[in-house]
Amino acid sequence: MSDAATQMSDASFEMFRALFLDRLGLYFEDHRRYLVEKRVAGRMQALGLQRHEDYLALIKGKQGLEEFQALTNAITVNETYFNRENYQLQCLTRHLLPEIMESRRQLGVSEREPVRIWSIPCSTGEEAYSLAMQLLEDWPDVDRHEVEIHASDVDTDALAKARQGIYGERALRLLPAVRRQRFFQPAGDGCQRIHEAIRRSVIFSQVNLSTDEWRNAMPTMDVIFCRNLLIYFNDATRARAAARLFDALRPGGFVCLGHSESMHRMNDAFLYRRFPEAIVYQRPPQQTSSLPGKTAIGVDDLACG
Repeated sequence: MSDAATQMSDASFEMFRALFLDRLGLYFEDHRRYLVEKRVAGRMQALGLQRHEDYLALIKGKQGLEEFQALTNAITVNETYFNRENYQLQCLTRHLLPEIMESRRQLGVSEREPVRIWSIPCSTGEEAYSLAMQLLEDWPDVDRHEVEIHASDVDTDALAKARQGIYGERALRLLPAVRRQRFFQPAGDGCQRIHEAIRRSVIFSQVNLSTDEWRNAMPTMDVIFCRNLLIYFNDATRARAAARLFDALRPGGFVCLGHSESMHRMNDAFLYRRFPEAIVYQRPPQQTSSLPGKTAIGVDDLACG
């Protein structure tokens, strides 16, 4: 499709922008207009459509849900890699989890109550698998507790790749050699596949943080990694997403944001916590017991020699 065919009118761009904001919470600034035009043009070409008005009518209708998902997969950003912002992973095992477990002990919560960590957006899985490896290598109490690692994204193509667990050198570039040797095996074409035991330790699901549809199906979390998502929202959708993250946490739970993100001006209900490795945000502790959990993945399932 030519550049002329790719370009859309100001009115069409505004309609697409409003649709992405309404359904996904994503706000495309003017300087990202070309990305919208290019991704929309690719989907229109795949369907043999010529007019933006016809494509908009399709994805707005009930018969266009599958196509809107295809457009969502095309428009989302999936830049990630193993051990990204590793200082937050270190903070998790050295400070956040010990504090959470001490709080549980004081409240008399059973050690069998699962520890739940949520990666959202998880993209193609590198962050969630990095969390699993970090727990195994740097949390002394990992063998004493059941662990659930949840990983969610709105992009179904990314989730499919995450479940496969096959990665090239770009994704692996910051991963220490010892972790490659312990947790991966060759997958051909210069790629590595993460061991099955690690893949089974992560529960993948499609979640759109801009809606409430997922909330009844998702258990409450101890720690949430929501990194480099809210920068793509506007002020209103950021505030709503922050409130949903707050509600998804147990009292005393933590949220880790991306290095360029802050809860400042988004939600003043969180406590600002500074640890040696990272700044994180905490739902204030309350004198209540943890909620009943779903079936957890035991640490034996995380073991990988």
